[in-house]
Amino acid sequence: MDTVRVLSSVLVIILAVHSSPSDSLSIEEASNDYGNIVHVAPSAVLSPSSVGDVIRLVNSSYASETPFTVAARGQAHSVRGQAMSPGGVVVDMAGLSRNDTNRRIEIRDDDDDDGPYADVGGEVTWIDVLRATAERGLAPVTWTDYLYLSVGGTLSNAGISGQAFRRGPHISNVVEMDVVTGKGEFMTCSKNKHQELFFSVLGGLGQFGIITRARIPLAIAPTRVKWARVIYTDFASFSSDQERLISGSISKTPDYVEGFLIADADTTNEWRSSFSTPSRQSDIVTLLKKQPILYSIELVKYYYHDHRRTSAAAQKVWIV
Repeated sequence: MDTVRVLSSVLVIILAVHSSPSDSLSIEEASNDYGNIVHVAPSAVLSPSSVGDVIRLVNSSYASETPFTVAARGQAHSVRGQAMSPGGVVVDMAGLSRNDTNRRIEIRDDDDDDGPYADVGGEVTWIDVLRATAERGLAPVTWTDYLYLSVGGTLSNAGISGQAFRRGPHISNVVEMDVVTGKGEFMTCSKNKHQELFFSVLGGLGQFGIITRARIPLAIAPTRVKWARVIYTDFASFSSDQERLISGSISKTPDYVEGFLIADADTTNEWRSSFSTPSRQSDIVTLLKKQPILYSIELVKYYYHDHRRTSAAAQKVWIV
């Protein structure tokens, strides 16, 4: 039996209870990603209404005499086609929470051994996690710079941002996961249970399983922050200061430190902070006309109270 016939049979079974998403627009979208380097078309796109749909699809491929490839697609921010499936099936993970994102986010803030945490669907975006946890005065301890990425997508990569030097990347801040393996098995894994699967899936670029749920540890969310940006024209000074900022004792380092290279005046709006005024952006553009490359450090300190006065000890954090 050829692959096309197998795919048709599988999709008829899986999609019998909801409409097929395998239209030309879905196929076209699943043929591209953020990197815009790889362009390959799948034979079909599945928008699952339940985790069971994902299990049945992968299991059908594994059990078939003519297996077909399956790839999970979150927000399509891969850069080398990792979420594509040439001639196979792309799973549009957003389908799992398309009708109700909140049902795929469960927050536990009671006093137990695990502390507060959120059980989150792999398709849920980090911005939705932030909104849900912030209502409880909680937040994950580390983020990506861009919050409109899926939880499963960043855990399949690394999830690095300016908090990583203190808290580690996303893949160091997950307690357990539900995963659909390449055999179509549904398994819950953690550091203590099915460890090989757990550590293979984290940063595994989707090659070891599809993440359908992740348990993310939470902490008390800051009530205020102090934000600063420093612009450099000299790379040696820039890198030296950045190293110094992240190398001190935890009590004296900022909570967030990240460095940027600015090489094009036309791109300054792409990375500008909401804290930055238009006049500051204009100053940077003027500098770029004199200096072809600029360097920038952004740093943030969290505060967990509403006092307006800052202690002398806290002020020392900002001495570069």
